Amino acid sequence: MLNLNSTIDLDFKQFFRWWKRELDFLIPKKVKQFIRDEQGYLIVSPDNHQLMLSYLCNGVSEALVSLDINESGIEQFKILQEKDERLTKAQVIIRLPHQFAIQKELSLPTAAKENLSQVVAYELDRYTPFKPEQVYFAVKRLDGTNELGQIKVLFILTPRLILDGLINDIKALGLSPKHAYYDHSVLGFDKFDSSYNLLPQQLRQKTENLTRIINAALVTLMCLLLFAVIATPVWIENQAVNSLQLKTNTLEKDAKKVKTLQKDIDASIDETRQLLAEKSAAPAMIEMLNTLSELMPDDTWLSYVQYSDGHLQIQGESPTASALIAVLETSDLFSHVRFVSPVTQDAVNKIERFQITLDVVAKSVHL
Repeated sequence: MLNLNSTIDLDFKQFFRWWKRELDFLIPKKVKQFIRDEQGYLIVSPDNHQLMLSYLCNGVSEALVSLDINESGIEQFKILQEKDERLTKAQVIIRLPHQFAIQKELSLPTAAKENLSQVVAYELDRYTPFKPEQVYFAVKRLDGTNELGQIKVLFILTPRLILDGLINDIKALGLSPKHAYYDHSVLGFDKFDSSYNLLPQQLRQKTENLTRIINAALVTLMCLLLFAVIATPVWIENQAVNSLQLKTNTLEKDAKKVKTLQKDIDASIDETRQLLAEKSAAPAMIEMLNTLSELMPDDTWLSYVQYSDGHLQIQGESPTASALIAVLETSDLFSHVRFVSPVTQDAVNKIERFQITLDVVAKSVHL
């Protein structure tokens, strides 16, 4: 059953170890051989008064030789080392059999996870009959479901006298160990647990600065490349968006200018139409006067002409004033021709005085 009260705890060290292994898997073998001084693992395991040597590389283990711990064994190893170049670049790993080390599973408070080694060292006399200065030990976090407020750890211990003596025997062969682990039943002969190290820091083989710098540079380069792979598409898309935004802004400015010009054009058209409408509302005065001159008989003359709001009013004298209505209506320019006052006749010369009003027809003008 799922325990919802359990806390989720991330082991960043374990994560980075896994990440390093995955990155190491991606690097071609030839590149790794070029940048690494150490290739493969030389596993050294004590067996009675002998040292059992095996070579481990890419998960494949190869038994090499059993050496006596004496001058003869040292000479035998030198001969083997001259014949096998792999041994000069291999990392030296000490594998402790069950009779040389012990392990125990412990439950500790969650608060102790940041300083496991210090907590176990302080409580060492509770777990073992040894004092801290008598042993080398390591503590490894265990996976799995833990009780609320508790974490499970694997406690591995070996006496200092045993490991120091074994280190001296290995150094007599001209080797410098880098890692020591307990070969418990979980792991086989061809594997070792790199998540803990029984070898104290001061006794470990020192990594050359050049190798450390190269490895750090490669990790940094890998991180930069990973960042570039993630960031480059985003940067390119951002540049494309910015470019489109600039073009859009330019088009918006042009569109505003076009709209302004369109408004000006529309205003000019409206003004022109208005002027044309005003112009077409009545013909020119010259045209009206010319038409009147053409229509008026030779014996008729005008004494008064007035044009206002599309209406033309004329006054004058004619022998036949009543005939003028029909004459004026023959023109397309005039309509609704009518007398606005009675026609009067001069008693002396028999000339009729008239006052006529008429509407001026507006001509249609198209823009």
